[in-house]
Amino acid sequence: MDGSFLIGSHAVSGGETFQAFDPATNEALDTDFAVSTVEHVAQACALADDAFDSFRDLDPEARATFLDTVADEIEATDGLVERAMAESGLPEARLTGERGRTCGQLRLFAKLLRQGRWANVVVDNAMPDRKPLPRADLRQRRIAVGPVAVFGASNFPLAFSVAGGDTASAFAAGCPVVCKGHPAHPGTSVLVGRAIQAAVKKCGLHEGVFSLIQGPANELGAALVRDPRIKAVGFTGSRGGGLALVEIAQNRPEPIPVYAEMSSINPVLLFPAALAARGEAMGKAYVGSLTMGSGQFCTNPGVVVGLDSPDLDSFAQTAADALVEAQPQVMLTSGIHANYDKGVELLSGQSSVETLARGAEGTGCNRGRAALFTTTGKAFIDNPELAHEVFGAASIIVKCQSFEEVRQVLAGMEGQLTITLQLDDADQEEAAKLLPLMERKAGRILANGWPTGVEVSYAMVHGGPFPATSDPRTTSVGTAAIERFLRPVCYQDLPDALLPKPVKHGNPLGLPRTVDGEQE
Repeated sequence: MDGSFLIGSHAVSGGETFQAFDPATNEALDTDFAVSTVEHVAQACALADDAFDSFRDLDPEARATFLDTVADEIEATDGLVERAMAESGLPEARLTGERGRTCGQLRLFAKLLRQGRWANVVVDNAMPDRKPLPRADLRQRRIAVGPVAVFGASNFPLAFSVAGGDTASAFAAGCPVVCKGHPAHPGTSVLVGRAIQAAVKKCGLHEGVFSLIQGPANELGAALVRDPRIKAVGFTGSRGGGLALVEIAQNRPEPIPVYAEMSSINPVLLFPAALAARGEAMGKAYVGSLTMGSGQFCTNPGVVVGLDSPDLDSFAQTAADALVEAQPQVMLTSGIHANYDKGVELLSGQSSVETLARGAEGTGCNRGRAALFTTTGKAFIDNPELAHEVFGAASIIVKCQSFEEVRQVLAGMEGQLTITLQLDDADQEEAAKLLPLMERKAGRILANGWPTGVEVSYAMVHGGPFPATSDPRTTSVGTAAIERFLRPVCYQDLPDALLPKPVKHGNPLGLPRTVDGEQE
């Protein structure tokens, strides 16, 4: 295993080092990883700035080929899944699937580039004879914002990390990337970084298109966000971490956007007819979603809300019975496990909260023991601490006395990534009354499923009002993620020789256009 970090085409080693730990044993893994310095951050950002104009000016097909090549190189990287397993404690099947998702989203953005709609080319042809005033020739396209800082996430060492959705969408937009690898999985980060580095070389691109910096200190990421050459930030992690980066970015001489996915409890609303028809099956499926991956998903169902009734009691008992059998799984890091235990202790210590069930006891390090609680709608409304995210397999069932109380529970919640409806036909009238409120609260509303699992597609929204994300207008998953890293530019009366290819009169790239208000 190579312990270097990557500044452009160069591997850098020496100086201070740090190690990764196997969360299943808390033992250090075998490689010493070089720690980047603030000076290395500046070097990487300078290279990214040097690369920016040539990279953003590539024809869409050339950038698409680069994204395809990155995916190919990741698939050809020996030992990637095994190293990710050692550093994260996640099982082989999960990480094999995550590698497929990572490569799949790279190729989806390549397809998007070839389709051309992302450029949003708009042409208003000149109207020299218009009265009372003529109209100039106006042509608009979207261009990349500049170099982007990407922060690797702890819970997805591949799909939300070095070559994850933030990096893929930034590359697709034409933005060089300086990535801060997550310190929990530096070996995984190096392997993926090497794959991107190889793709940059194969495609003949400027070396500054990608750099990887590494190290455990928060100051490293802070220096990256402060660098004046960075023009946007992609982050997935804790609310505290995301808000710290937002503050740094807003206090720069030139403030920049931080697209941070941070905190969500993803409420699930259980409607009466659905509970009566299939409450037992729903209880089992709920626990399956809750305990998947030790609950370490940003879309984990942290709160379930329903009308107090025998059917809800039956659902809760079925869920409790299933949860008792849930075997504890290794959590991502010792710190995440410690914070999970604190969150569970906080909930269990509330006088208005009843502990329904705990998962099986585990042996070994950092095993997250699942937890299920219940409370009343009034208590949930009166105590904001009950709505705080517990990152792990912990959830609370809220028993309400009326649909009005359900509405109050939902209205008091912060912004969410998801809201789930479990309903049958007879429930649709009451669900329709709540839908406008749900639209104000969440980025994705789903019916008769469970929120864990996010499809990478054209329509997907993985975002939502604060604190789910720092900018509710955006998504970090799906093709719309590219919009975070693009800005519009209008060209007025420029000679055709000076116009960029996307807006030239002859449309040499064959991009879709809106011309004088009509689609072409």
